[in-house]
Amino acid sequence: MQIVITGGAGFLGARLARKLLARGGLGVGGGKEHRIGMITLVDRVQPPDDLADHPKVNVIVGDLCELLAPDSPQRALPPETAVVFHLAAAVSGESEADFELGMRSNFLATYALLEACRAQHTRPLVVYASSLAVYGAPLPYVIEDDTLPTPQTSYGTQKYVGEQLMADYGRKGYIHARSVRLMTVAVRPGEPNGAASGFLSGMFREPLAGLPSRCPVPPETMVALSSPARTIEGLICAATAPHAKWGPRTAVNLPSLCVSVDEMVQALYRIGGSAATDLLDMQPDRTITEIITGWPGRFEWVRARDLGLFADESIDTILRDYVRENPDAVTLPLAA
Repeated sequence: MQIVITGGAGFLGARLARKLLARGGLGVGGGKEHRIGMITLVDRVQPPDDLADHPKVNVIVGDLCELLAPDSPQRALPPETAVVFHLAAAVSGESEADFELGMRSNFLATYALLEACRAQHTRPLVVYASSLAVYGAPLPYVIEDDTLPTPQTSYGTQKYVGEQLMADYGRKGYIHARSVRLMTVAVRPGEPNGAASGFLSGMFREPLAGLPSRCPVPPETMVALSSPARTIEGLICAATAPHAKWGPRTAVNLPSLCVSVDEMVQALYRIGGSAATDLLDMQPDRTITEIITGWPGRFEWVRARDLGLFADESIDTILRDYVRENPDAVTLPLAA
């Protein structure tokens, strides 16, 4: 079985690749499990060494739009590809600051990928990573599976357009369409990215490393979070859920833990004490606040629950999982 992960060198892409390699096989769309023969990672940069050197990993580096062009010498979509996880994107802050970048990375690349899938005539299953940013003000108190998206940012609009393209290519029978709306993934290790929501990882990651961090939104701001582990579970479920059980072609809201920023600060205090929370700068940033408060913080996710998915237990659990998985990134003494 051939699997492609766009954005495969990124944090989620690399984590997904490792999980798939550990599984060894995949039952696509509820079908019989088949052995994974090769995973192709497509990204602008090289993946981590453990993946680049793996005998079942093929690495393709370059611009996704160029790699998917019919005359490209490289095959970003190998023949007989069974599953595509489309994670490549320009993140929210980048897309808002650079409209052309967002349109190329989030709209044109998605369109090029779907056209390449259509040209194969094999109807691959495509898992599209959309975002909670497809929702925007005015927001109901709780977002449900059938709440109409009303994006208020370029990123959210581009992601919603991608969802609609997925649905139509699925309706036409060119692909099996599986769109999932990711919540804010925290805690992301490594360097900060350009996402407007990036501080939701940074407000844990940096203080635990003894570094200052900014929290640019009011403490009462509600946010919808998902740990890396729960997010990967959602992506794999989208590839393996039986077609009859998946439901309509509209996107599935993945499970989320809904907490306030103040609750996150309190969790940091319980883990790292005042030595950690004293490193937080709580001065609001108007631009970031407008973006984040324009996204929903409360979700009901019946479809995901029916598929067997669940949210993280608590923000403390998310934070302790990060500490356990990234011991070298934590320099402050932790509470017992």
